[in-house]
Formats: sequence, structure tokens, C-alpha cells
Amino acid sequence: MQISKPKNIQEYISQFPENSAAILERIHNTIKNVAPNAEESTSYGMPAFKLKGKPLVYFCGYKNHIGFYALPSGNEAFQKKLSNYKTGKGSIQFQLDEEIPYNLIEEIVKFRVLEVEKKIEK
Repeated sequence: MQISKPKNIQEYISQFPENSAAILERIHNTIKNVAPNAEESTSYGMPAFKLKGKPLVYFCGYKNHIGFYALPSGNEAFQKKLSNYKTGKGSIQFQLDEEIPYNLIEEIVKFRVLEVEKKIEK
């Protein structure tokens, strides 16, 4: 699937088939609900959220999975809960043919919000 460079998150999501777009939209809404003050943008060609100018999380759609990027700290903090998913240093893959763990995504975003806020306070 060839995705053109989107101007915003809605344009990005609209380029996907209906089933993938619905998942991406729900992830987008989950992040917005947890971090309503986060700034939305696209970065590296994918939906991105920043909080007070600092990277918060990113997500991205692929043919068979959704990529979720909580930076290395988000992955490290949730290693045990992420053990059933393919992960990299700062990436998590949620397969489209499996249930998407929206509650876990919410937990990770909450963790990242607190982490960013603590860094800013210092």
C-alpha cells in the first residue's frame, strides 16, 4: 500500500482501507482522550503527538499490522505487558488479525504524558 505524504492525521487515516482506518481512528482518539493538550502533527510520514514540544507517541498503519511508537522508555516500562507482541527498541507491532489492546495503548500514553511532564518540570 502506497501512502502519500499526508497534511494531517485525518488525511493519513483516510488513505487506508475501512477496517484499518477504523483501528487507526480509534488509536488516534485514544491518544487524544488521554493527552488532550498534545499537539497533533505528522512526522516521518506518520501521525505524531508532541506534548509541550517533546515527542509523546507516534502510530502508523501497515498492510498486516499497526505500528505504535512510544519511544524506548514506553517499551521498557511495559516490557511484561508487551511480551506477546513484536517489539523493537521503541516500536510495537499490533497485528491486524488480532484484537488491538486499546487499554494497553491508553496505559502507555498515560505513562508517556507523566514522563514528559516530569522532564519539563526539571
